[in-house]
Amino acid sequence: MPGPPAPPPAATTAPTAGPGATEDRHHRRALRLRQSLVVTLAVVSGATDAIGLMALGGAFTSVMTGNLVILGVSASTADGELAIASGGAIVAFCAGAALGARLAGLPTPGDRVWPRPVTLALSVELVLLIGYAVGWWLTGARPGTVVALLLLFALAAALGIQSSTVQRFGVSGMSTTYLTGTLTTVVMRLATGRGVREVRHSIEILVGLVAGAAAGAGLLVLLPMAAPVLQLVALGAVVLLGATAFRRR
Repeated sequence: MPGPPAPPPAATTAPTAGPGATEDRHHRRALRLRQSLVVTLAVVSGATDAIGLMALGGAFTSVMTGNLVILGVSASTADGELAIASGGAIVAFCAGAALGARLAGLPTPGDRVWPRPVTLALSVELVLLIGYAVGWWLTGARPGTVVALLLLFALAAALGIQSSTVQRFGVSGMSTTYLTGTLTTVVMRLATGRGVREVRHSIEILVGLVAGAAAGAGLLVLLPMAAPVLQLVALGAVVLLGATAFRRR
């Protein structure tokens, strides 16, 4: 006697990614975008340091270790102008870093990939860069001693803001200004057998800094009136994307 009919085969469906997988994919994309913006900030730092060193008094706008050395040298050589440039840049940078810390705040649990206060702080940096650019253009790219110092201090304050603002991300070793530690970390990890993939993000930031310095110096030599354009466009793009691309992330 025949048995009961076999049940129809269950319909097969293609596996679909769950909401967790989709969220993880969006998170990875947001992290990649943030890395690109951080590298762009390093380009701004490189270009700004090159301009400060070559055209605004011979001091750095973000490398305060270098400025401390320059300040010591100026004391030994009784070079008053160099002392004012390096010492003033240090003070301006510290003031900017304090302002950036107040605006951007500290890392907090549950932070977005790109917290809104970061965009606010970088917007203030952009205002300082716009002020510098106006001063640069009004002097025909040849500011006198006093104006050059004022522009140098404005740039140092701007990079001070940027330096402390990036710390809001809470990523150990991430910096767009003081990169000696970043370089040391890269060398240490490569020397101890770590792969390039592990330090790729740090290498990208270092390359961005060098590329920005090369571009800034090149503009000074070839098109001095256009020197601020790279800084303004790069930082403006970071602020715009930070304000729009991370709204829901």
